[in-house]
Amino acid sequence: MTKMKQDLPSSPPRRSFLQRSVLGGISTALLPALSGARTLAATAPAPEVPPFELDEITIADLQAGLSSGKYTARSISEKYLARIEAIDKQGPAIASVIELNPDALAMAEATDRERKDKRTRGPLHGIPVLIKDNIDTADRMQTTAGSLALLGSRPVRDAFIVQRLREAGAVILGKTNLSEWANIRSSHSSSGWSGRGGQTKNPYALDRNPCGSSSGSGAAVGANLCAVAIGTETDGSVVCPASANGLVGIKPTLGLVSRSGVIPIAHSQDTPGPMARTVRDAAILLGALAGVDPRDSVTAEAGGKIAPDYTRFLDPNGLKGARIGIARKYFGFSDAVDVLMNDLVEEMKRAGALIVDPADLESHGKFDDTELLVLLYELKTDLNAYLAARPGAPKSLKDLIDFNDHNKDKEMPYFGQDLFIKAQGKGPLTEKEYVTALEANRRLSRKEGIDVLMDKFHLDAIMAPTGSPAWITDWVDGDHAGGGSSNAAAVAGYPDITVPAGFIFGLPVGVSFFGRAWSEPVLLKIAYGFEQLTKARKPPRFLPSAKIGAW
Repeated sequence: MTKMKQDLPSSPPRRSFLQRSVLGGISTALLPALSGARTLAATAPAPEVPPFELDEITIADLQAGLSSGKYTARSISEKYLARIEAIDKQGPAIASVIELNPDALAMAEATDRERKDKRTRGPLHGIPVLIKDNIDTADRMQTTAGSLALLGSRPVRDAFIVQRLREAGAVILGKTNLSEWANIRSSHSSSGWSGRGGQTKNPYALDRNPCGSSSGSGAAVGANLCAVAIGTETDGSVVCPASANGLVGIKPTLGLVSRSGVIPIAHSQDTPGPMARTVRDAAILLGALAGVDPRDSVTAEAGGKIAPDYTRFLDPNGLKGARIGIARKYFGFSDAVDVLMNDLVEEMKRAGALIVDPADLESHGKFDDTELLVLLYELKTDLNAYLAARPGAPKSLKDLIDFNDHNKDKEMPYFGQDLFIKAQGKGPLTEKEYVTALEANRRLSRKEGIDVLMDKFHLDAIMAPTGSPAWITDWVDGDHAGGGSSNAAAVAGYPDITVPAGFIFGLPVGVSFFGRAWSEPVLLKIAYGFEQLTKARKPPRFLPSAKIGAW
């Protein structure tokens, strides 16, 4: 969950998409005069990071190499494991991977044997995947949500999505660090920090934050430490780290991807989602994850709505004829981001998109307080249920609070657990306060929010900046992001896709497309068309800090 405080408010210069860079913190009026600043000297030299054979490689590239014999699944996994050691643990030490899978090479070898016997399971066969450390695996890895309280306690079975990955032939390379307890422990936390994993860094600028809570998944994919990864989102925790690390992130419709075996925050909003360097790779991973799970009743709503192959919706001309509304109330937190987004809107028009501007939710800002209230109620109920079924784990939220108090030096050196304490004070889900708040959330975000807006303007998607450029990691005051657009889709349980849009001081910025429930095919078409038009993704350079002229 990206913290609530990140969801704020209330004819640009032309640049080549291949060289898009905006100077943050500078008046919009000065930007044209300073457009040449991309050639200024760096504030600090880039560290010596050796080139990597698999940098920016796609799933299709890897499969071609596997088919031709250039690679084996084992050799691919070995290359990624070596790169993790060089980049994640040493070198820039971005600390995105919290644990490696001791069985990864054995899994890879098993897929190699199947391939040799002319048996492949699909596009993920032999492909290394990293998963967030709040997703259960019944193997030799831990599942801790980044907390020392769960060390040594083993889940009794795989999460449904892990089962799906195994069935697809994916190689589970390891688990990624995260904002501890998915950023629901404290309102003053530093995203990407956990008691178990320490602080994850942003690979584009090492003093910057990777955003949360799927911080490690975002940083790892952004840094080319795996092919793709899985994050989880309650509000912003897939799309924000995807944006901050130059990635595509998909927050699916609630129920498209199962949550069973995922350490919960809130059943009304939680969902896993793909994180990848391209829309196609994200679509491939979404197809592997989606499925009806008897252990997660909400997935029954996905019956008949799941596409066996989401890549068939990808159209390089996906913007042509698409009606896209511009949610202006999500702008305004950064002059530089506004300039970048306005430029993108003009480019989309030239690509044939039909732009409705503005197209704002009438309910914008009306469900912020009730969203947090619902999350606190559901956190206590859902986490207690999860812990009660986990052998060897603390049995309740109250036990976790006590554990943190008894281990303050390791668990709370920088921030506390005020949200845990507030959640512990809530009653059962039958209380009127909760029932009223949940009803308001659903009505304001759906019927009186996204649905009515899309009906009014006959929209295919709503567009907004995903968030601000990465902020400087701050253990004293916590996160201080400038803005974000994730809350409407998150509260509604509707899909949201972020795509790389450009750079500000060398820091990635994403653009979000969100819409109605089960509209992933439409959003993927638009997102792919946007990606093919802009080609904005660029790999990180592991700079010590952000700089003018990074691209």
